[in-house]
Amino acid sequence: MKIAIVRERVEGENRVAATPETIGKLIALGASVQVEKGAGLGSRILDADYEAAGAAIAATAAAALKGADIVLTVRRPEAAALAGVNKGALVIGALDPYGNDKEVVALAKAGVTAVSMEFMPRITRAQVMDILSSQANLAGYQGVIEAAAAFDRAFPMMMTAAGTMRPAKVFVMGAGVAGLQAIATAKRLGAVVSATDVRPSAKEQVESLGGKFVAVEDEEFKQAETAGGYAKQMSQEYQAKQAELTAQHIAKQDIVITTALIPGRPAPRLISKAMVESMLPGSVIVDLAAERGGNVELTVPSKVIEHKGVTIIGYTNVQGRIPTTASQLYACNLLAFLTTLIDAKEKVLAIDWDDELIKATVLTRDGAVVHPSFATADATTKAVMDAAAAPKQTSAKPIMAKSTAAKTVDKSKATKIAAASKAPATSKKPKGAQ
Repeated sequence: MKIAIVRERVEGENRVAATPETIGKLIALGASVQVEKGAGLGSRILDADYEAAGAAIAATAAAALKGADIVLTVRRPEAAALAGVNKGALVIGALDPYGNDKEVVALAKAGVTAVSMEFMPRITRAQVMDILSSQANLAGYQGVIEAAAAFDRAFPMMMTAAGTMRPAKVFVMGAGVAGLQAIATAKRLGAVVSATDVRPSAKEQVESLGGKFVAVEDEEFKQAETAGGYAKQMSQEYQAKQAELTAQHIAKQDIVITTALIPGRPAPRLISKAMVESMLPGSVIVDLAAERGGNVELTVPSKVIEHKGVTIIGYTNVQGRIPTTASQLYACNLLAFLTTLIDAKEKVLAIDWDDELIKATVLTRDGAVVHPSFATADATTKAVMDAAAAPKQTSAKPIMAKSTAAKTVDKSKATKIAAASKAPATSKKPKGAQ
């Protein structure tokens, strides 16, 4: 059972999918591990550290991948780069399948079993495997650090002989994992913190961290959460009232951190250009949803811009800006998942394909896209790819002829030809098609 870890190829990605600590535990489970030379340097992990843990260092990615049964990765690898792995090899990582249908189909055609860790179900036994939570937690922390670095003043209130300096005012939009960590970090730095969220239960969480909860707390708000803890769709009237309150509050803030990010969907727009312009010069906005377009109207993904004195930070991989810690947590997530796939006694892969963790996360298997959210896209994409690759056939031209040519054909025959040519387009869509 060979496990391969390669250096990440995405620009600016310094994380790595395994650490010396997790490699030692994987070897104890019966695996042999090969790491591409320099794979951990972005996270301050030397090749010598991997070797000391029992891994072998491969000179190239191809050498590390050759004959691999499992590939651990941070980002989705190119399908062509996986040519040397064993058939059916597991490729486990944050594969970002939304909007990348062709790349997912390519992984299927490569014959690998692609496992997208973003789809790990939110259940008790899977908490230790939840990469979204572990990385969002760091993003919330780092978002505050980025804001502090860009801010022209200190965060805490300072009482000195020269005078008293007021504390910075920080507003966090969204009280999920990233938002709660941002609140806690800003409080530790001495800021006065407020936060908002569409879920009533978030109020207690915000206040427990020392933050002030900001929301229109009417009867509709009190009923705005399902039994499962998810937010309900609010009325247009409520949304207008909440937007007005938020706009008034933002105008008084020094720093705003937005965290509303939904996997696979464009980020919801929370802050308009007018709201940005209502803030004082020197204010800072950190948009943690920049990778999906941003919560701020003026956000430029991967850039830091200034608009009328307000700095807007739109980094798309905030957790990757503290790669050493991010890699440690990410590697532990993958290790926890792998232990459920390996028979510790026999020291071999023993995958239960009916396990809810597997069903939820497997994207491709046996040459096909099997995840229900992408199976329809697989069929559509394959048809397009096959059509593009197929040689042009001149015999099809008479069927596609313009109406002027069709006039010379007998009327009944033309009707049959037209019906035959339209049949594929009017066939029933697969279930789930858009």
